[in-house]
Amino acid sequence: MLRPDDAPVHTHPHPHTHPHGTPPSDDAGETVTIEQKVLAKNDLLAERNRTWMSGRGVVAVNMMSSPGAGKTTLLERTIGDLDGRRPVAVVEGDQETGLDADRIRRTGCAVVQVNTGAGCHLDAEMMRDALTALSPAEDSLLMVENVGNLVCPALFDLGERAKVVIISVTEGTDKPLKYPYMFAAADLILINKADLLPYVDFDVEQCARHARSVNPDVRVLTVSATTGENMAQWYDWLTEQR
Repeated sequence: MLRPDDAPVHTHPHPHTHPHGTPPSDDAGETVTIEQKVLAKNDLLAERNRTWMSGRGVVAVNMMSSPGAGKTTLLERTIGDLDGRRPVAVVEGDQETGLDADRIRRTGCAVVQVNTGAGCHLDAEMMRDALTALSPAEDSLLMVENVGNLVCPALFDLGERAKVVIISVTEGTDKPLKYPYMFAAADLILINKADLLPYVDFDVEQCARHARSVNPDVRVLTVSATTGENMAQWYDWLTEQR
């Protein structure tokens, strides 16, 4: 089995056969059947991933957001602040490049880059390959930075313990209403870049209300990965997932 430092950049061709609001057509029935098969296969692999990680006490957190919400900065801060408390490993998902994995590697954390090519999300098969490359330690925390996208990642189970959606205050307050499936799937919503609130038009309470209109029980935390504001609450939540 590969050591984390040996983990290669993984290029995965990804045909778009999953649901994207496909318009009706003469072959709509065939398209739906293919989509159902793709999702069913993914769910089977995800359950195998979940069983494998559960047996080793590995807690995987699937982090999803639009591009630029601050996922990588949040990860860098989290790794640094949790240093010594618990083993942490990271799966980095992007369409191209290993830039984010390079940033994580500089923290000293084990990381594997998964490049999806034309694909807009990670899936359970990619997660399985990443687990093989990383071989995360028992009782560790596995942070998964999904491809920046507020649509597709919500549809694909990776076998994770929890889903976290990150939204930054530089985005619109109405994001939960525009992308309801993503926010409905979330176990936690982090409103990031709180240090910029004095300079942008963003209503935290309204955004939380929108999120709870599609996910009544979701927990919402406002943080700043840059300044460290309220990050202790995020770490407490991670501890609760053990």
